[in-house]
Amino acid sequence: MSRATRMPVAGCAVKRLVRNRHGFTLVELLVVIAILGILIALLLPAVQAAREAARRSQCINHLRQLALAAQNYHDALKTFPPGLNQFYVPTQDPKYRGVSLFAFLLPYVEQTALAQSWDYGSPMNNTTGGTAARSALVLATYLCPSDILRENPVFDQNASYGMTSYGGNAGQRSYLPSGQGAATATLDGVFHTTGPASVPNVDQQPVSLAMITDGTSNTLLFGERGHFDPNFETFVSTGWTTSLQILGQWAALGGRRRIMDVTMSGYAPLNYRLPFDSSNLAQANPPAGSSSAFRHYEELRWTAWGSQHPGGANLAFADGSARFLSETIPIASLRALSSRASGEVIQNY
Repeated sequence: MSRATRMPVAGCAVKRLVRNRHGFTLVELLVVIAILGILIALLLPAVQAAREAARRSQCINHLRQLALAAQNYHDALKTFPPGLNQFYVPTQDPKYRGVSLFAFLLPYVEQTALAQSWDYGSPMNNTTGGTAARSALVLATYLCPSDILRENPVFDQNASYGMTSYGGNAGQRSYLPSGQGAATATLDGVFHTTGPASVPNVDQQPVSLAMITDGTSNTLLFGERGHFDPNFETFVSTGWTTSLQILGQWAALGGRRRIMDVTMSGYAPLNYRLPFDSSNLAQANPPAGSSSAFRHYEELRWTAWGSQHPGGANLAFADGSARFLSETIPIASLRALSSRASGEVIQNY
């Protein structure tokens, strides 16, 4: 057969192939879209869980760094740093000055230059410069990537302050409520106020490893602070309390109550959040019908260990280890871990 007689046959085959091609029908396209949607819905929680696992891992590494920094400080000075070293300057207003736990740790968290420029004698000088002030610096080691902060640094009392997601262990109770002096500060943790203006006792001294007789593996050193609590924030507008969003200033330069910025306690359950808002005060038990009655809940929330990690929070121990504790830990066990020399038998954590 000649080339001339074969060509039309091949041409017909090509035409038949072209005629047999077709695209997706509308029904097929909708089915594909539906399948893709299902796959995305299945994968999204897994992706979010993986991201949260990475954030939690980064957070626990920060706590290990803080624990190591505190131990290095102890090696150098034979005590852990003060929670807040307090002194009184009668010629200045405000008259109380403080140097915080996290300021003392600066040389041990790779912030040597900042530590060398820090004014430990006149702490308020560190606020000079607005958002560029030394007190306003945002330090990654002091932050958990899962912590919800609307802004950082924050502006408070005419100065800017960097925030921290962590606090030192102040014991079973750490808060100094207005009108109650230091009656609720148990001083049985690792960090508390020290110095000539310390409370409840003048010239309280820092804690050393020898004072942790419960064992370093059974005593908390640092833990997380959760800044998210919509119910609690409803009481800020009433003037009854201070927002969690400005609580946790790592520099903590002011009065004696600033110990609440840099320490936590075992007083409240892990991951405690206020169970009612300002429009549902009738649900409060004990009652919270006034600003003075609300101080009970203020203390619980301000000092509670907690986080944005689902189900619990990361905490570091005095032996340098760090782990994730479930929010189901019994309050008795949490308080036992918060005290350094109470001799409790600790179970279920």
